Amino acid sequence: MLEILADRTYRHLFAAQVVALLGTGLATVALGLLAYDLAGDGASMVLGTVFTIKMVAYVGIAPIAGAFADRVNRRALLVGLDLVRAFAALCLPFVTEVWQVYVLIFLLQSASAAFTPTFQATIPDVLPEEARYTRALSLSRLAYDLENIVSPTLAALLLAVMSYNSLFLGTVAGFVASALLVVSVLLPSPKASQPRGIYDRTTRGIRIYLATPRLRGLLALNLAAAAAGAMVLVNSVVLVRGTLGLPESALAWTMFAFGAGSMLAALALPRLLDRVADRNLMVGGAALMVLTLLALAGEVATLGLEWPFLLGAWLLVGLGYSAVLTPAGRLLRRSAHAEDRPTLFAGQFALSHACWLVTYPLSGWLMTQHGPVVALGLLAALAGAGALFALRLWPREDPEILEHTHDNLPLDHPHLRGERRHAHPFVVDDEHPRWSSHL
Repeated sequence: MLEILADRTYRHLFAAQVVALLGTGLATVALGLLAYDLAGDGASMVLGTVFTIKMVAYVGIAPIAGAFADRVNRRALLVGLDLVRAFAALCLPFVTEVWQVYVLIFLLQSASAAFTPTFQATIPDVLPEEARYTRALSLSRLAYDLENIVSPTLAALLLAVMSYNSLFLGTVAGFVASALLVVSVLLPSPKASQPRGIYDRTTRGIRIYLATPRLRGLLALNLAAAAAGAMVLVNSVVLVRGTLGLPESALAWTMFAFGAGSMLAALALPRLLDRVADRNLMVGGAALMVLTLLALAGEVATLGLEWPFLLGAWLLVGLGYSAVLTPAGRLLRRSAHAEDRPTLFAGQFALSHACWLVTYPLSGWLMTQHGPVVALGLLAALAGAGALFALRLWPREDPEILEHTHDNLPLDHPHLRGERRHAHPFVVDDEHPRWSSHL
């Protein structure tokens, strides 16, 4: 897996991702503690609102950014967005009111909504071979897991000698370091897409996404991941600090368990994906999350919450979470031409986070109003529904090359070469506006 780091451009991009996520992980711990200081037992509602604002920014900004990502210098765009995120993080230690947190989070996450899909769409251009790209996806998943492992560990150590507000300065350093690493390499220019209207450009990625069966299945699995992930991210602080009465450092170790499970899955996935179909692996990951949440609900209802059991549950949820999300980039790469990848990645970013837009506030509301048993049970049911929909929407047989007949093009069209029926790697585009053997 590590041999792809021999590519200098990818190595610098991966390092930029790592340092930015390390900083973001420190901010996640600090935000949970800040919310608890400002709102006490109402911290779940505050965090639920914070994450909802994050999702609103992602859903609203990502498609617009993706529509114009191929018309802006990628390096300049990524560096500028990193600096905006650093500025917002620098202001967080000085907030005294909840509404100030909301404003700064919206600014920071709006920049992330433009940054992340642009960054993700760059990697297939840097590593065009599928085998190397698959390994890059696993490394990327590992980088995300550092947010849940190294960052909480570092946070736990730092909290022993300083206040949580100081953790936000680590976030600033992460974004600045990311900008310096991105500016140190030349990035491939995106292949220019055809001239299109603003509406067409903004919605094209989402339209391709929703017209592709495997991606409709991916959207259902995104819902499953969002339901389980929201339980972890929104409610861990109340479970650890409120229900269990544990110190601040225990929250960091609890998030460490979730990240450890995700990292273990990411390490195993490159070899597993050589032998197991994406669909089977991803649905299996969703099923693991559902069963784990139900088991934890049963434990809380019968015996009461115990920290070791919570750690084990979050470890298993992390395993399933990574199994669902890591292969997503393979599906996106397979489902679009190179010129459509930026807008398709932006579509995935917006639609997947629309799922979080539902589950974040739902998770906080369920925990606040009904307690952990109801929250765990209903979020498990929602994740289970996502897994079942994925099985229905994503066909078991999903060949990359599809034989099809064109009734939508004249026989002399260059794409047909005089034959209405032909076979080739099939993606939704102008010549193939829908997924069918008859067009």
